[in-house]
Amino acid sequence: MPRNYILQSATDVFGKSVDVVIEDGAIVEKPALGVEHEKIDCSGLTVLPGFVDLHTHLREPGFEQSETVASGSRAAAAGGFTAIHAMANTFPVADTAGVVEQVARLGEDAGLVHVQPIGAVTVGLKGEQLAELGAMAQSKARVRIFSDDGNCVHDPALMRRALEYVKAFDGVVAQHAQEPRLTVNAQMNEGALSAKLGLAGWPGVAEEAIIARDLMLTELTSSRLHVCHVSTAGSVELIRQAKLRGIRVSAEVTPHHLLLTEDLASGYDPIYKVNPPLRKQSDVDALRAGLVDGTIDVIATDHAPHPKESKDTDWASAAFGMVGLESAYSIAQQVLIDSGESSFERLAEVLSTNASAISGLTDQGTYLSVGKVANLTLVDPEFKTQVESKTQSMSENNPYVGRSFTGGVVHTIYDGQFSYRNRQIVERSAL
Repeated sequence: MPRNYILQSATDVFGKSVDVVIEDGAIVEKPALGVEHEKIDCSGLTVLPGFVDLHTHLREPGFEQSETVASGSRAAAAGGFTAIHAMANTFPVADTAGVVEQVARLGEDAGLVHVQPIGAVTVGLKGEQLAELGAMAQSKARVRIFSDDGNCVHDPALMRRALEYVKAFDGVVAQHAQEPRLTVNAQMNEGALSAKLGLAGWPGVAEEAIIARDLMLTELTSSRLHVCHVSTAGSVELIRQAKLRGIRVSAEVTPHHLLLTEDLASGYDPIYKVNPPLRKQSDVDALRAGLVDGTIDVIATDHAPHPKESKDTDWASAAFGMVGLESAYSIAQQVLIDSGESSFERLAEVLSTNASAISGLTDQGTYLSVGKVANLTLVDPEFKTQVESKTQSMSENNPYVGRSFTGGVVHTIYDGQFSYRNRQIVERSAL
């Protein structure tokens, strides 16, 4: 049964005190007469549009020892997310209408966030022939973003055909920019440190070369390109110049690339092994500047859970990836707000509004709009927390364990109901 709420004395992104009224799951201008509301004191809390993640690995079907759609949904709700996009590198690969519909159903069953499947660009992520893009777009899952993430669509002719194909339904191709011939057996960022540590290097140009090529293909086809997990200063500049030329490109940066550097690889701890790799401080600075000035559109987590045995090994054998859903907000606040570089208005854009626009989720990313479904996140900017190893995710490959952050999620409201309240998950059965 829908419940009605009044979120009292919250602070909006402009610093004003607001009362947010929710009736039958939607935001209304004022309480209706004769309707009973639960009043919730939100003093000291900032109300934001529910966060939207364009890049989440939920691992189901096929790799449920790492994560399931249900456990990933809990981690997302705890992180303030009301919508997440599930990457296609499952088993079987999400390259057909049947698989993307299965993932969407699992999200509906969990009921904590909107789970929007991303379809594979190529069959089996092999980069040889296009997957059933049209069938996935017309399916009940309504797929609009397609990605072979984890692999690069390295064949330029195939990438061109994909860009041309998705134009029919205003789709987006999201590229994992990595020239495979430049990154054979690569383990970390290429440079003096990789040479010192004896680890094969992953040069920034391997990312930048693919981005440059795909920007030209996007301009040629007048299609839409999204660049996943941008990690170098050179990539930021390529995207900046492309936007000035009117190319329809959007880009994301991960929380870890905004905060962590290659220096952490010095201890050979595989918790810091990720693809693309952690880069230099100069790259981190460029990524932050690009996020502030609008070159980079969104913060996307690239939440990549792995079982303990995949990380509790030597560096060369360890899997790439980090979990990130539950700490994304705290890092965004540190980078944009605590630094004094930007505002809550911009934070709302990069964690919600822009991602929902890229994906076409009309019920997400709307901010206190009367008549719209209530998908909201309330945060405490003063809350201090230390990251623990046990979180809502099934996996513990968390690079932030032991770190202290300021700012945290207190409530998440999805589809008009609490999915996370007073820092506790509200399971669907409790609604």
